[in-house]
Amino acid sequence: MPGRGAIGTATFLAALAAVPFAAAGCGRGDDDRGASAPPATPPTASAPNTPSPSPSKQGFQAEIKKVKAGDLKYSWRRGCPVSPSGLRMIEMTYWGMDDKPHTGGRLVVNAKEAGDLVKVFKKLYAMRYPIERMEPVDKYKGSDFDSIEANNTSAFNCRQATGSTSFSNHAYGLAVDINPCQNPYVYADGRVAHKDCVKYKNRENDDPGVIHAGDKVVKAFASIGWSWGGTWSGAKDYQHFSSSGR
Repeated sequence: MPGRGAIGTATFLAALAAVPFAAAGCGRGDDDRGASAPPATPPTASAPNTPSPSPSKQGFQAEIKKVKAGDLKYSWRRGCPVSPSGLRMIEMTYWGMDDKPHTGGRLVVNAKEAGDLVKVFKKLYAMRYPIERMEPVDKYKGSDFDSIEANNTSAFNCRQATGSTSFSNHAYGLAVDINPCQNPYVYADGRVAHKDCVKYKNRENDDPGVIHAGDKVVKAFASIGWSWGGTWSGAKDYQHFSSSGR
């Protein structure tokens, strides 16, 4: 599926191990789940016995880290179009559906886009755009279906595009799906594969997390050159932002 994000943009040195940031929210739904994933749990703040500033006082925090094949046990395999060395893990704070800041968000993305995507999520945090959870799809054993069922915001997953034999933009780490229940994939015939998300076919819905044409979320991604699947003809992918527009 088809995108480009104050953290001053992180310099990507070849030997980059982690770049800290400090400052001041697609599945189509075909059941590819395989084994069931463990119950999803939202990220939690630091343990009480580890004193640290609350995320609301710290503002947005992000750190870009390298990943290895062992970190992507279910979402990467040999033959994928990008190697683990070409990916990065962004660990960041995000604003939750409970209207509170959360630490521990994790998003695996293409290394070349990581700095720009940090800029985008900083904007989402500043506008208090709510995100249900943010975990790599490996939490769900690589199942796009189960990740959507958990309303999980995710990016990299080495899989084919829906209805295609070609790799999805997710397989390159060049697409992000945000709150996939509030922003479902709607087939051209109006079908939504996840029953709890069917009500969000109605894009007049203004519940927290719903993305609308031309809103601040769409503009935040547009600022780095990424476009929104909600503008597609035929099927609509309201959760989906990508570098290529597909």
